[in-house]
Order: sequence, then structure tokens, then C-alpha cells
Amino acid sequence: MSDIKVVPGNPRDAQATALLQASHALMQELFSAEDNHFLSIDELCVPSVNFFVAKEGDTSLGCVALANKGDYAEIKSMFVDPKARGKGIAHKLMQAIEVEARAQGLAEVKLETGDTLHQAHSLYRAHGYADCGPFGEYEESPASLFMTKTLA
Repeated sequence: MSDIKVVPGNPRDAQATALLQASHALMQELFSAEDNHFLSIDELCVPSVNFFVAKEGDTSLGCVALANKGDYAEIKSMFVDPKARGKGIAHKLMQAIEVEARAQGLAEVKLETGDTLHQAHSLYRAHGYADCGPFGEYEESPASLFMTKTLA
């Protein structure tokens, strides 16, 4: 079995940028502009955002970001290379996010995801996330699903 490690990353690293661009392209293909809430690479490179990559050797296969919103954390930019799916990478990314949120003293993690991303919904539910209403600056939308989890 391959050894996949989740480590802090830089969104401007070529492999991370390629993952983010693939994620952005997929979201733009699936959802209208007003229903796309992904962060630009520059927006991921701010002190309040921790960015992680899942690596197998020197190859980045997935990424995720944790945005510290003050009284809660928000998961952003969760993406796994389609060729690397089925290796448990998303689960490892989720675990890293929760460890980081706890380290920052944040008791709640929230997310917004697209209504048609059923594999993502299953992943989040498997990690204990439950549906909730819009939060922060989000507005109710039929294309969005909002979820939250209180960390023990």
C-alpha cells in the first residue's frame, strides 16, 4: 500500500496550483458563476488560511485549505486528483483539517459544497458533518449544501 502523507503546502507550488486549477475548472463546469465559492490562489495565500497537500513521494495528489473565520473554521479547496481517488486521500485530508482546527482552538468546522457532489457529501457525512443552514457571507442557494461539525 502506498504511503500518503498530508503536509503543509504552498498553493503557488506548481503541483498544488495544478490541483487547484483542476478543481476550479471542474467547479466552473458544474456550477454557475454565482454558485462558485472557491478561493483564488492568492486568497489561499493569506495568514488566516492553512493549506495542505497530500503527497505520495514527491507527487501532490490532493489538497485542502482551512480558513480560520474567528469563531469557526471553514473547509475550502478540497480536491483529489481523479487518477488518485480511492486511496483514502480525502479522508487523510479531512483528518489533517480537524487536527489543525483543534490546534487553533476552533470548536466548529463548516463547509459549503455543491448540491451534485454526492461523493463529497458522503465523505463529509462519514466524518460526522451534518447539514446546516448558510453561514458567514453565504446565501441560501439550491446549488449549495452547507454542513457543520462540532469538534469534541
